[in-house]
Amino acid sequence: MKPSKPSCFVIGLVLFATLNSTLGLTQGKPRARDLGVPFDGSPGALNAITDVKGVEVGFTTLISGSGKLKVGEGPVRTGVTAVLPRGKQSFNDPVMAGWYSLNGNGEMTGTTWVEESGFLEGPVMITNTHSVGVVRDAVIQWRVKRGGPDASGYWWSLPVVAETWDGYLNDINGFHVKPEDAFHALDSALGGPVAEGNVGGGTGMICNEFKGGTGTASRLLGSKDGGYTIGVLVQCNYGERSQLRIAGVPVGREITGCGFRWDDLGSIIVVVATDAPLLPTQLKRLARKVPLGLGRDGSYSGNGSGDIFIAFSTANPGAWNPKGGVKQVQMLPNDDMDPLFLATVEAVEEAVINAMVGAETMVGIDDHKVIAISHDQLQQVLKKYNRLVKPAAK
Repeated sequence: MKPSKPSCFVIGLVLFATLNSTLGLTQGKPRARDLGVPFDGSPGALNAITDVKGVEVGFTTLISGSGKLKVGEGPVRTGVTAVLPRGKQSFNDPVMAGWYSLNGNGEMTGTTWVEESGFLEGPVMITNTHSVGVVRDAVIQWRVKRGGPDASGYWWSLPVVAETWDGYLNDINGFHVKPEDAFHALDSALGGPVAEGNVGGGTGMICNEFKGGTGTASRLLGSKDGGYTIGVLVQCNYGERSQLRIAGVPVGREITGCGFRWDDLGSIIVVVATDAPLLPTQLKRLARKVPLGLGRDGSYSGNGSGDIFIAFSTANPGAWNPKGGVKQVQMLPNDDMDPLFLATVEAVEEAVINAMVGAETMVGIDDHKVIAISHDQLQQVLKKYNRLVKPAAK
């Protein structure tokens, strides 16, 4: 969350139009595997969080204006991301969940009730640091518009809304995210391919001093491990370039350039979804494995970084319903969780790199320019270290 101290910046000029982004916007753009980046594990058909059946993702992307910052007028480089565990039924059938804060210089609302109850009631929303409040309130308004009270008969909500700071590119104090932007992200949420890079809450984000943003990945477990799916979505806005590692290669030290950060500042929000039958305590264990994937990419979770993660399971539908007395639920034995732990680490590692590969160079306030990682340079560095592989045929 904490803003970085830019040591230098490149001057540029570009004019953007306001854009609302939904799923599939970046179909046809290469992803990390398409460039020949090697990753461990077997991804799902979409290599996205939506490989977990029932999960839907929606975006609103706000891009407008150029030139000198005028607070309240722009330039605007921000947005909202919505992750719905059970699609539009997420409020009516909450999912078991657990959360974990690796470094708390950030915000994720609603997590005290997730911790207490073991359930996530509704979507996970992600936006910029100064828009958490409006998005939180909008989620409640959206729920009220869509129907009646929750299954217990009460009108109340504690929405989960997370953030990372986009103030280097975006007029963050202009409060450009409005309730209708959160509504659009929720209403437009779909299964299927997920847009990456400069979309949704990730629009104005920076990762390892390259353009960052939204990324996703998934892993399928074999039949001997239950055939379960792990899906991950990240909003990455953290890290020093010198620490960036891709497929074990010190890419950040090979692709040098003007730096933005003196420390590992920024933030990253990670959402982990699975269809494995896990209890809240087990889902917290899953969330605690996220840092191992980030470590593979070079993160050390510096003092100024807000690194906050939430994991949920779409198994055990109806478990939350307060009516009907005792509930019977299924759970995976702890001794059988190792494949899920490994799948989470692998998917997190890849999702961050997918966000960087999917991002495009962006010019924001005061002509601050953040360069996207060069696909050609990345391939050259991987080849130098004998880590470039032939992309799999589609």
